[in-house]
Amino acid sequence: MKKKYHLSASLICANPLEMGRDIQFLNEAEIDFIHFDVMDGSFVSRYGLYPEILQEVKRNCGIPVDVHMMVNNPEDFIQTFQLAGADYFNVHIESTKQLSRIIKKIKEAGMRAGVAINPATPVCNLEWVMEEIEMVVVMAINPGIVGHPFIPGMLKKITTIREMAIKSGNENLFIEVDGGVTPQTAGKMIAAGADVLVCGTGTIFRPHEDTIINKTKDLRKIIEEHVL
Repeated sequence: MKKKYHLSASLICANPLEMGRDIQFLNEAEIDFIHFDVMDGSFVSRYGLYPEILQEVKRNCGIPVDVHMMVNNPEDFIQTFQLAGADYFNVHIESTKQLSRIIKKIKEAGMRAGVAINPATPVCNLEWVMEEIEMVVVMAINPGIVGHPFIPGMLKKITTIREMAIKSGNENLFIEVDGGVTPQTAGKMIAAGADVLVCGTGTIFRPHEDTIINKTKDLRKIIEEHVL
């Protein structure tokens, strides 16, 4: 039986002047998720997407959106992104000292709660919330940096998180890998225990090579022929 996996398109890698067109391409490519990066210039030194863009995304497609909050004080944004249409609301474990309370508020707002974890953060910090969440975003590069190479040590982290999820009874937990996803690394990530891969400039957003639709097909073919 083939292992099920999902592809999540990193919208920040789309052409900002042709975002509507690119979203249509993602629809046609039958992408599984849209990954929506929110950055405040403080938690990370870049700025990301904003809620009005998310509103337009949800207005124009039915693809589930996982929002990745690379911000300080993430609970201040829960209502804003719930109203904008977020399906998953992922907060960085490093951004708060009150993670369990924020997870509860995310659920009360009607979104699915997730936690993102930086490369240097020990996975044991997730253990006490493992039963409460539906997604873990494993940063395979340092957050806020586009195009950096995959950190190989993250494969072990992915496997450890999968083992923790099974042990806690949360077998349906999505482990999403953000950063460093390429045709060469995708299979290794899935084999390690990941089931959602965030696709950006290393995979599907490469207009100098081919269309989003064709690059998505190419990536799926590589995964399905050589990994599963």
